[in-house]
Amino acid sequence: QVQLVESGGGLVQAGGSLRLSCAASGRTFSSYVMGWFRQAPGTEREFVARISRSGGSTYYADSVKGRFTVTRDNAKNTVYLQMNSLKPEDTAVYYCAASPNTYDLGKATQYDYWGQGTQVTVSS
Repeated sequence: QVQLVESGGGLVQAGGSLRLSCAASGRTFSSYVMGWFRQAPGTEREFVARISRSGGSTYYADSVKGRFTVTRDNAKNTVYLQMNSLKPEDTAVYYCAASPNTYDLGKATQYDYWGQGTQVTVSS
């Protein structure tokens, strides 16, 4: 069992930055691939980024590539999402998630544990 708690969301102007954090409970954090997803009103939850168990490999959605960076600190059981050059279309509730799987990691169904989400609002 893994419990995830996100923080760091808020209101920011376009072009600004935010850093989201996701703190995990349990002693098996390093055994999970960690992902970030987002969901805007009236839309499906979409993949944003993921990071491998060791932190050595990352993957991003095309819409955030070059602007967002995902990192993790296994000693602190925490994963981060640094978001730069934010755009109004980045406005959404952001969720972190943990997956024990090794394939189709862009799909929300591959993740077993989810945080409660944190709101990010980017004003124009």
